[in-house]
Amino acid sequence: MSGPKRGERAGALRRYRPYPAYKDSGVEWLGEIPAHWDVKRLRFVSESNPVPSEVRGLPGDTEVSFVPMEAVGEHGGLSLEVTKQLADVKAGYTYFRDGDIVIAKITPCFENGKGALASGLTNGIAFGTTELHVLRALDRADRRFMFYVTLSDAFRRLGEADMYGAGGQKRVSESFVRNFSPALPSVPEQRAIAAFLDRETARIDALVAKKERLIELLQEQRTALITRAVTKGLDPTVPMKDSGVEWLGEIPAHWEVKRLAWLTDCLDGRRVPLNSEERGTMQGDYPYWGANSIVDYIDRWLFDEELVLLGEDGAPFFDRTKPVAFRVTGKIWVNNHAHVLRPRRDVVATFLAHALNCVDYRAFIDGTTRDKLTQGDMNAISIQCPPPEEQRAIAAFLDRETARIDALFAKVRDAIDRLKELRTALISAAVTGKIDVREEVA
Repeated sequence: MSGPKRGERAGALRRYRPYPAYKDSGVEWLGEIPAHWDVKRLRFVSESNPVPSEVRGLPGDTEVSFVPMEAVGEHGGLSLEVTKQLADVKAGYTYFRDGDIVIAKITPCFENGKGALASGLTNGIAFGTTELHVLRALDRADRRFMFYVTLSDAFRRLGEADMYGAGGQKRVSESFVRNFSPALPSVPEQRAIAAFLDRETARIDALVAKKERLIELLQEQRTALITRAVTKGLDPTVPMKDSGVEWLGEIPAHWEVKRLAWLTDCLDGRRVPLNSEERGTMQGDYPYWGANSIVDYIDRWLFDEELVLLGEDGAPFFDRTKPVAFRVTGKIWVNNHAHVLRPRRDVVATFLAHALNCVDYRAFIDGTTRDKLTQGDMNAISIQCPPPEEQRAIAAFLDRETARIDALFAKVRDAIDRLKELRTALISAAVTGKIDVREEVA
């Protein structure tokens, strides 16, 4: 974290007073704690991973909530749309009930803060992914305070350091959870701290939601700006004509409509095969577009010219918030998840990429029986073609205007990041006794 952000976070916490007296906790990461607080391992104040024998007497057709990992929120919340019958889930899934704390144990879900305090479960019962730890607070602990402990920076940071396994299969052990040693005040004080954090995190979350809505509006503005420019041009007074393409509608009367095959050369024959034997063993020095690794240096597969890359896989074509076509330059590899197009003379690559991002691909791919954009279907796509000078003017206009919107994006995202950092810092400071919030909820 950068210095200024850390300073802003510290400044935001400075409004809260410390406790009157502190003592050494005896725990290195925890440092000093309020003099009247104690340190206890979670195993002494909670039960971990309760067994589903508790619901053995219920009928097998009892409806219960079913919670896959994608239904577990980051920093709280469960999506509870899915239910199943008890007989179908009582074996092979993680059991929990209303009031239990669930913690994602696998990377990257743990590091991302996935976890929740369960409530509103169907019949008070849930079964979910096996990649969850479950904590159930005993009488000496408040469940909401305990939940905030599991969201604290120390719990997540130390848990990440304790993970076992390799790569994407690393997990936090039950032993780490049971032996984590938080500082605990009395139960009434835990409840007061939890009430304060409920209020303050709700306030921060509301601010984040407003800024995320602003990002959505900016994205809509950006998309509308691009669509208008590449389909209608920059002159609102120009005469229009029917394009003959249903999704495109009217275009300026002096524009043409041509198939993509007439506007580009398809270089798919030079894409890097995914077959490992064809890749060889040596790694290259250039970006590999379309995958997460570097592939072998083989001259005939290395591009070094201005290109437009168009996705081949089906799913992205139905997410209208993300581009499927990109203008690229420089030395790159491309694998067979993207078509490689070289714009022909009088075709401006930036304009072409914007135009391809406005195409309605439903006529060429449906995501089920046709889950890829084939080269043949791609070549049949009709594209609007202004004169080259107008393409360049539209591209320059969009470069300038999208850069302005992207700068606003960056500012809003930075503000969201800072709010999330403040949320984490506030939770950590409150549950470790670095700030005294008792009067805040009095």
